[in-house]
Amino acid sequence: MTRDDVTALILSAKLEKGLSWAQLAEIIGHSKEWSTAALLGQMTLTETQAKAVGAALGLPHEAITQLQIVPYKGSLPSAVPTDPLIYRFYELVNVYGTSIKALIHEEFGDGIMSAIDFTMDIQREPDPKGDRVRIQMSGKFLPYKTY
Repeated sequence: MTRDDVTALILSAKLEKGLSWAQLAEIIGHSKEWSTAALLGQMTLTETQAKAVGAALGLPHEAITQLQIVPYKGSLPSAVPTDPLIYRFYELVNVYGTSIKALIHEEFGDGIMSAIDFTMDIQREPDPKGDRVRIQMSGKFLPYKTY
């Protein structure tokens, strides 16, 4: 069983049991954003977390074991995403990436924002012209070392 097979089992069981990502996150004991990434194969669950979500979804032992193995990070099938929603993030970085970089460097200096020491929160924001998606990302700033 591969990690992709486990992801397919998770998606099928989630649908069959009528569970939301937020409900699965409660079972795991982590944020819905992190838990969703973990269940889609991008994070490593502890034994306790894997067993809990495995029981909730009725996953076989081999799948529960796979959830505890450090995954190969990066889930996009191509360099330029073709899924419309994911493509908009690619477009956002293409359009605003240099501005984001310039503003971070002006505020913090030469370095990067960590995607390892990172949190994200996704919320619905009501708006009379149509609901909006609010995404808050927070990553630790890591300065480049100077020698």
